[in-house]
Amino acid sequence: MFNPPWVRWRQRHIWRDHRIDDVLWRRVVDSLALFDRLTPRQLRRLHERASLFIHDKELDPVQGARIDERFKVSVAAQACLPILQLGVGWYRHWSSIIVYPDKFVAPHHAIDTSGVHHEWEEALSGQAWERGPVVLSMADVEASGHGDGFNVVIHEMAHKLDMLADGPNGCPPLHRNMDRAAWHRELGAAYEDLNRCLDRGMSTSLDGYAATSPGEFFAVCSETFFERPYELRPAYPGVYQQLVRFYRQDPLDTDVVASGNTTA
Repeated sequence: MFNPPWVRWRQRHIWRDHRIDDVLWRRVVDSLALFDRLTPRQLRRLHERASLFIHDKELDPVQGARIDERFKVSVAAQACLPILQLGVGWYRHWSSIIVYPDKFVAPHHAIDTSGVHHEWEEALSGQAWERGPVVLSMADVEASGHGDGFNVVIHEMAHKLDMLADGPNGCPPLHRNMDRAAWHRELGAAYEDLNRCLDRGMSTSLDGYAATSPGEFFAVCSETFFERPYELRPAYPGVYQQLVRFYRQDPLDTDVVASGNTTA
């Protein structure tokens, strides 16, 4: 995504005058295993991305949630890891993050194959609205980024990226050097395989929630790609390579960045 000169000027101004405090930044990234693989150059770029993110996004606590600067930086750093090589422009269509103190209840409805309308409530760790904010549980943000495969921030950011194309269908806007057919072939085959494994009661490297829909499959794969890449690559090598091409980074080889220009 090309940024005109005035956008690049604005970003340089924010980095110069509103950058995240260096001591606070170091404290946050050192506390999360998620960032252990990043090189000093990548950490500096992430620092820049996160500073822009905090400047442009409003974190709104609700129901008694109390957030401090460390929490804001933690959210920003984790949110910007997927766009480390893409640029903050990929998050330009929304501005608000609503923060609950813990899991929150959201209503759901669906019509089954018989035409019967069902309504129910579900406790969620996070939620992304296609034309609206991201919603996060503060407790689940604090549980993210520790290398155990769970990351509600990356999960919801993946949904936001997915929604930039044709809605949350598991296929974000692909780069020009990517093959859309290959994306659907690799992720579709892996999605079907995961469902078969779960139906047979087999253990899987992905959280079973990934079998809910193609959109959730992409979001859970994105979590695993950054949190536990050494499990995703052998389980679904085709999916792993598609994510390397899309995110333009390889968590298992930080010296290698997929081809393509990066933007701020």
